Amino acid sequence: MTGTAIRPFRVEIPQTALDDLAARLGRTVWPAELPDAGDAYGMGTDRVRALADRWRDGFDWRAVEARLKAHPQFVTEIDGEQIHFLHVRSSRPDATPLVLTHGWPGSVLEYLDVIAPLTEPTTPDAPAFHLVIPSLPGFGFSGPTRSAGWNRYRTAPAWAELMNRLGYDRYGAVGNDAGSMVAPELGRIDAAHVYGVHVTQLFSFPSGDPAEFAGLSEADQAALQHLQWFYENKFSFNQVHSQQPQTLAFGLADSPVGLLAWNAQLFDESLDLDFILANVAVYWFTGTAASSIRFYWEDAHAGQPPTEPTTVPTALAMFPGDFQSIRRFADRDHGNIVRWTAYDTDVDGRGDVGGHYAAHQATDVLVADIREFFASLR
Repeated sequence: MTGTAIRPFRVEIPQTALDDLAARLGRTVWPAELPDAGDAYGMGTDRVRALADRWRDGFDWRAVEARLKAHPQFVTEIDGEQIHFLHVRSSRPDATPLVLTHGWPGSVLEYLDVIAPLTEPTTPDAPAFHLVIPSLPGFGFSGPTRSAGWNRYRTAPAWAELMNRLGYDRYGAVGNDAGSMVAPELGRIDAAHVYGVHVTQLFSFPSGDPAEFAGLSEADQAALQHLQWFYENKFSFNQVHSQQPQTLAFGLADSPVGLLAWNAQLFDESLDLDFILANVAVYWFTGTAASSIRFYWEDAHAGQPPTEPTTVPTALAMFPGDFQSIRRFADRDHGNIVRWTAYDTDVDGRGDVGGHYAAHQATDVLVADIREFFASLR
């Protein structure tokens, strides 16, 4: 068997691991908290306790396993690491391939809801896709990683190699969160094969030139204000991950409630509890609390990033409650943005919903946006 072999994979978490988790949850030492503090100091006990109680007494990991096992999964070694991925092929002869990349604290579970509508659309005029959904190196079933340097710039060539091994000569790239950084980089380094990039965030920031702020629209100014608020109130996870991930990892790897509180801070309270718990459980059962957050350190210490704009046709589907991209800055970093859609909770009575996990929260809206974009490039 060669190092490039693609091997079938099944998620099989032993019952002993579930029993150990339940025992650990039952022995949780809860921190002291000021009365009526709410979330002023970070994650409050009430929210974390509600999640922990559900995790111990109501959450069904075996149901999550069953959903994963319903789809073909594989592993292969790329650049010295085992890469796990779902590979779901459409029955349609005209289907085209897409690689979908998640972020932190999400996982491949983010994309389970879009598999059926993208691979087997109910109408023949809707485009169909073959889907490749990898776990980021060091995340979930692609980890823990054994080598340093796994950032977006090392992941993108790994994805190009994965798609090549699967025999896909022309494919699209879709991403959310860290995936919204990997997908454009994949388009940059494999432009001969990537025909389009679709993301839910374009992480382009001010360069520091005061001229960049002249004439910004009210919406863009509001986006900057929200970004500043996020930086001042919610950015601690990024700072710690980028500077001392291993120090934090001792607590996350040893305490399921510690992992739950840390990861759940980036899951909006409107999300259903089982979606949050399923994603956290993936990190717990695979022991990837440390290697996943190390991705931030590696990205922050990657050296001089590419400065030239990307050129592959790019689409943004931006959802309310999520990072709000600013077109002026995005155009500086991406030279071929051909579709820019900002969804809202109440636009022309459409009642669009969404947030950071649009594939789960606004499945139909995101699927339609992906379809329309890639259909326009054929």
